[in-house]
Amino acid sequence: MNLQLAREQMVSQQVRTCEVLEDRVLAAMGRVPRELFVPPLWRSLAYADFAVPLAHGKHMLTPMVAGRFLQALDLRAHQRVLEVGTGSGYLSACMAALGAHVHSIELYPDLADAASYQLKQAGVRHVEVITGDAMSWQDQGGYDAVVLTASLPIYQSRFEQALRPGGRLVVVVGEPPAMQALLLRPYPGAKPAPQVLFETDLEPLEHAPRPEAFAF
Repeated sequence: MNLQLAREQMVSQQVRTCEVLEDRVLAAMGRVPRELFVPPLWRSLAYADFAVPLAHGKHMLTPMVAGRFLQALDLRAHQRVLEVGTGSGYLSACMAALGAHVHSIELYPDLADAASYQLKQAGVRHVEVITGDAMSWQDQGGYDAVVLTASLPIYQSRFEQALRPGGRLVVVVGEPPAMQALLLRPYPGAKPAPQVLFETDLEPLEHAPRPEAFAF
């Protein structure tokens, strides 16, 4: 497989055609070797429109979803971003390629270790992977952006607290089949008005509250 050609086709035929038009995002995704972040069993599908399976029933974001997240985050050089759910480390690498300093939290130690190794193999700098539960994580905040790679069945404002005033939060909220990717810009003393970005379907964040099951 010509990996460079496959990467270019992913960007042009999947990501760009899904309304990701920011040149910086497209260039970053064109530089990051996605194949290094895909488990060996699935490496031949590294550049397919496919949610690659990971351990613990998790999945990589599809290239299209990753691209739309990156575009909504609007990251600039030296900005600080909190990523909830490291997964394979691919989105972390793309955010670093945009110049951000990434603090990434992963619940499962084996995924965190694998992501750290893959980031090192890809030569990615400015990404710190921490093992922990984001639903009980205590952080001083001050991030320019926060992104969740798993969904919240019920919206949790706790992640707004990690942002500096005017920062950006990208999160998928809801349950299948009615999940929406949202962009929020919280300001002190004001309730953030979410901007609906697109519809998608992501597995829920571990330990996040869920609606009570309906009973007759």
